[in-house]
Amino acid sequence: MGLTGVRCVMKGLMGLVLVAMLTGAGASTVCAGGDSAVIFMYHRFGDARFPSTNIRMDQFKEHLAYLEENGFHVAPLDEVVASLKSGDKLPEKTVALTMDDAYASVYEHAWPLLKEKGWPFTVFVGTEGVDKGYNDYMTWGQMRELKKAGVQFANHTATHPHMTEKAPEETEEQWLSRLKADVLKAQERLDEELGTCPRMLAYPYGEYNTKVADLVAELGFIAFGQHSGAAGSTTDFRAAPRFPMSETYGTLRSFRTKSRSLALPVVSMTPWDPETTDRQPELEVFLGPGDALWNELSCYVSGQGRVDIEWVVPGKQFKVRAKEPFSVGRHKYNLTVPAKNRRAYHWFSRQWIVRE
Repeated sequence: MGLTGVRCVMKGLMGLVLVAMLTGAGASTVCAGGDSAVIFMYHRFGDARFPSTNIRMDQFKEHLAYLEENGFHVAPLDEVVASLKSGDKLPEKTVALTMDDAYASVYEHAWPLLKEKGWPFTVFVGTEGVDKGYNDYMTWGQMRELKKAGVQFANHTATHPHMTEKAPEETEEQWLSRLKADVLKAQERLDEELGTCPRMLAYPYGEYNTKVADLVAELGFIAFGQHSGAAGSTTDFRAAPRFPMSETYGTLRSFRTKSRSLALPVVSMTPWDPETTDRQPELEVFLGPGDALWNELSCYVSGQGRVDIEWVVPGKQFKVRAKEPFSVGRHKYNLTVPAKNRRAYHWFSRQWIVRE
């Protein structure tokens, strides 16, 4: 299925403008593979009522055609995770496809196209909506049909809560106990209805903090957020990255950029917890070995544009901070750096949840 002479183009995403580092016909491709994989996240398909979580069918067909025509390896999510965690090499240009919430449009619109190609994908199920028979969700019967055909199902909690938020008058112990029960209830329902399902969890709204992530890990789950970037051998699988797809950010140019990104070798960062009361949070990152041009590392802050990088140890440790105070809510630092061959970008995104 692979085609030669494909350009690796790294251009704008989410209001950022990244300079295209590769031009010219007939150039060889260097894309995600080896110790990197790209995980895409979708919600609804062909449902114009909800553009922020919907992908138009013409867009989705473009995505699938691009992957096929350019020789991408579409792999099951659990196999991608296992390879990255064990250090086994993945095929070049490996991607995994995931869908959150188990909406009916997955069965009605996405499944026929993916079935035709024989490509695997993973659906993260919020089980309460299915149990209550809401029209927007697949039925257990439909999911059993898909699972029999090789589709993977995993945990998206039972009630789809904001996991970082305590209820009024709730103690920390009660909050964590409630979350534990919610996650385990969802897993129980999945296993009852579909047979044993892998212990993988997608955080509702992509929200987590250290206590939530540690709880989920203690329960034996690999967890995924909604922050952009490729996954790699140094990824912390308490909160692995995925690229969210929607009508606005699902253009072919944007999809092409994301599909060819590489993992940034982040060994650790301080603070790890994305929840903060600091309106200008400083992030300190420690890097492992990588083939990047570290002097060209860039950071873009949501709503503020590019900010300066402070290198503590060049190529190994740096700090970055927003120029202006954040408002309460969710914000992001997007870090990109070109590979030494200038044919791809390493990508890492840090989400912040700013509290009063």
